[in-house]
Amino acid sequence: MFLDGDEWREFFDAFEREAFRFETQPKYSMPKEAASLARFLSGQPKPVDHNRRWHERVRGYLDQGKWIGRVRVVSQPLTDYQRYQLSWGIPGNVAAGEHIRILDVTQGDFGLPLGQDWWMFDESRVVHLNYRPDGTQINREVVEGDIEPYRRWKRAAFEAAIPFAEYAKVHG
Repeated sequence: MFLDGDEWREFFDAFEREAFRFETQPKYSMPKEAASLARFLSGQPKPVDHNRRWHERVRGYLDQGKWIGRVRVVSQPLTDYQRYQLSWGIPGNVAAGEHIRILDVTQGDFGLPLGQDWWMFDESRVVHLNYRPDGTQINREVVEGDIEPYRRWKRAAFEAAIPFAEYAKVHG
Protein backbone atom coordinates (compact mmCIF):
# COMPACT_ATOMS: atom_id res chain seq x y z
CA MET A 1 0.00 0.00 0.00
CA PHE A 2 1.25 3.46 -0.91
CA LEU A 3 0.53 6.55 1.19
CA ASP A 4 0.26 10.10 -0.10
CA GLY A 5 -1.03 13.48 1.03
CA ASP A 6 -3.70 13.41 3.73
CA GLU A 7 -3.58 9.61 3.88
CA TRP A 8 0.12 9.77 4.83
CA ARG A 9 -0.47 12.50 7.41
CA GLU A 10 -3.30 10.49 9.02
CA PHE A 11 -1.22 7.30 9.04
CA PHE A 12 1.71 9.16 10.59
CA ASP A 13 -0.34 10.97 13.23
CA ALA A 14 -2.05 7.72 14.29
CA PHE A 15 0.99 6.48 16.23
CA GLU A 16 0.24 6.02 19.90
CA ARG A 17 3.63 5.90 21.63
CA GLU A 18 6.65 6.20 19.37
CA ALA A 19 7.70 7.30 15.89
CA PHE A 20 11.23 6.51 14.74
CA ARG A 21 12.95 7.44 11.48
CA PHE A 22 16.00 5.84 9.94
CA GLU A 23 17.30 8.60 7.65
CA THR A 24 20.04 7.68 5.18
CA GLN A 25 20.00 9.75 1.98
CA PRO A 26 22.99 11.99 1.32
CA LYS A 27 20.57 14.64 0.06
CA TYR A 28 16.87 15.27 -0.22
CA SER A 29 15.35 17.30 -3.06
CA MET A 30 12.26 18.77 -1.51
CA PRO A 31 10.66 21.81 -3.17
CA LYS A 32 9.64 23.31 0.17
CA GLU A 33 13.30 23.31 1.30
CA ALA A 34 14.87 24.65 -1.91
CA ALA A 35 14.87 28.32 -0.86
CA SER A 36 16.22 27.57 2.62
CA LEU A 37 18.97 25.34 1.24
CA ALA A 38 19.98 28.03 -1.28
CA ARG A 39 20.00 30.60 1.52
CA PHE A 40 22.22 28.35 3.66
CA LEU A 41 24.63 27.66 0.79
CA SER A 42 24.96 31.38 0.03
CA GLY A 43 25.90 32.10 3.66
CA GLN A 44 22.74 33.99 4.59
CA PRO A 45 21.36 33.79 8.13
CA LYS A 46 18.80 31.16 9.07
CA PRO A 47 15.22 32.50 9.14
CA VAL A 48 13.78 32.74 12.65
CA ASP A 49 10.83 30.50 11.76
CA HIS A 50 12.88 27.85 9.95
CA ASN A 51 11.07 24.47 10.11
CA ARG A 52 8.42 25.94 12.43
CA ARG A 53 5.61 23.65 11.27
CA TRP A 54 7.62 20.49 12.07
CA HIS A 55 8.60 21.89 15.46
CA GLU A 56 4.93 22.52 16.26
CA ARG A 57 4.08 18.93 15.29
CA VAL A 58 6.90 17.55 17.45
CA ARG A 59 5.80 19.59 20.46
CA GLY A 60 2.24 18.41 19.89
CA TYR A 61 3.34 14.76 19.95
CA LEU A 62 5.31 15.36 23.14
CA ASP A 63 2.32 17.11 24.76
CA GLN A 64 0.37 13.88 24.08
CA GLY A 65 3.06 11.83 25.87
CA LYS A 66 4.50 10.45 22.64
CA TRP A 67 8.17 10.01 21.68
CA ILE A 68 9.62 10.96 18.29
CA GLY A 69 13.17 10.55 17.10
CA ARG A 70 15.54 9.48 14.40
CA VAL A 71 18.98 8.26 13.56
CA ARG A 72 20.55 10.42 10.85
CA VAL A 73 23.18 8.54 8.84
CA VAL A 74 26.13 10.55 7.50
CA SER A 75 29.51 9.83 5.98
CA GLN A 76 32.57 11.99 5.45
CA PRO A 77 32.86 14.29 3.66
CA LEU A 78 29.40 15.61 4.37
CA THR A 79 27.24 16.64 1.43
CA ASP A 80 25.97 20.21 1.20
CA TYR A 81 22.55 18.94 2.21
CA GLN A 82 23.93 17.14 5.28
CA ARG A 83 25.78 20.30 6.33
CA TYR A 84 22.53 22.27 5.93
CA GLN A 85 20.57 19.70 7.91
CA LEU A 86 23.15 19.51 10.71
CA SER A 87 23.44 23.31 10.93
CA TRP A 88 19.91 24.56 10.29
CA GLY A 89 17.50 21.63 10.63
CA ILE A 90 18.52 19.29 13.39
CA PRO A 91 19.33 21.84 16.15
CA GLY A 92 15.80 23.25 15.98
CA ASN A 93 14.27 19.78 15.83
CA VAL A 94 16.19 18.78 18.96
CA ALA A 95 15.17 22.01 20.71
CA ALA A 96 11.53 21.15 19.89
CA GLY A 97 12.00 17.77 21.60
CA GLU A 98 12.86 15.34 18.82
CA HIS A 99 15.46 12.76 19.87
CA ILE A 100 18.11 12.74 17.16
CA ARG A 101 21.26 10.67 17.02
CA ILE A 102 23.95 10.78 14.33
CA LEU A 103 25.53 7.67 12.86
CA ASP A 104 28.73 8.19 10.88
CA VAL A 105 29.14 5.24 8.51
CA THR A 106 32.38 6.43 6.90
CA GLN A 107 34.23 3.39 8.27
CA GLY A 108 31.44 0.78 8.01
CA ASP A 109 27.73 0.06 7.68
CA PHE A 110 27.13 -1.54 11.12
CA GLY A 111 25.05 -4.21 9.37
CA LEU A 112 22.31 -1.67 8.62
CA PRO A 113 20.29 -1.29 5.40
CA LEU A 114 21.97 1.91 4.23
CA GLY A 115 20.23 3.67 1.39
CA GLN A 116 16.70 2.81 2.58
CA ASP A 117 14.85 5.39 4.65
CA TRP A 118 11.92 4.31 6.81
CA TRP A 119 9.65 5.28 9.64
CA MET A 120 8.61 2.80 12.33
CA PHE A 121 5.51 3.54 14.38
CA ASP A 122 4.92 1.90 17.77
CA GLU A 123 7.37 -0.85 16.75
CA SER A 124 4.48 -2.39 14.80
CA ARG A 125 4.17 -0.51 11.49
CA VAL A 126 6.93 0.41 9.02
CA VAL A 127 6.79 2.70 6.01
CA HIS A 128 9.59 2.84 3.42
CA LEU A 129 10.41 6.26 2.04
CA ASN A 130 11.68 5.60 -1.48
CA TYR A 131 13.93 8.09 -3.27
CA ARG A 132 15.58 8.63 -6.63
CA PRO A 133 19.38 9.06 -6.64
CA ASP A 134 18.94 12.86 -6.74
CA GLY A 135 17.02 12.78 -3.43
CA THR A 136 13.54 13.23 -4.89
CA GLN A 137 10.98 11.15 -3.06
CA ILE A 138 9.24 8.60 -5.27
CA ASN A 139 6.68 7.26 -2.79
CA ARG A 140 5.89 6.03 0.72
CA GLU A 141 5.17 2.33 0.94
CA VAL A 142 3.76 0.42 3.91
CA VAL A 143 5.90 -2.66 4.62
CA GLU A 144 3.85 -5.84 4.68
CA GLY A 145 5.01 -8.91 6.58
CA ASP A 146 7.65 -9.43 9.25
CA ILE A 147 9.06 -6.21 10.68
CA GLU A 148 11.37 -7.83 13.23
CA PRO A 149 14.44 -6.92 11.13
CA TYR A 150 13.46 -3.26 11.46
CA ARG A 151 13.29 -3.57 15.24
CA ARG A 152 16.82 -5.04 15.22
CA TRP A 153 18.09 -2.35 12.87
CA LYS A 154 16.57 0.35 15.05
CA ARG A 155 18.31 -1.02 18.15
CA ALA A 156 21.63 -1.41 16.28
CA ALA A 157 21.40 2.11 14.85
CA PHE A 158 20.65 3.62 18.26
CA GLU A 159 23.53 1.75 19.88
CA ALA A 160 26.04 2.80 17.21
CA ALA A 161 24.86 6.42 16.87
CA ILE A 162 25.66 9.30 19.20
CA PRO A 163 23.35 12.07 20.41
CA PHE A 164 23.31 15.09 18.11
CA ALA A 165 24.69 17.40 20.83
CA GLU A 166 27.71 15.13 21.25
CA TYR A 167 28.25 14.95 17.49
CA ALA A 168 27.96 18.76 17.18
CA LYS A 169 30.64 19.30 19.88
CA VAL A 170 33.15 17.31 17.86
CA HIS A 171 32.05 18.22 14.32
CA GLY A 172 30.28 21.54 14.81
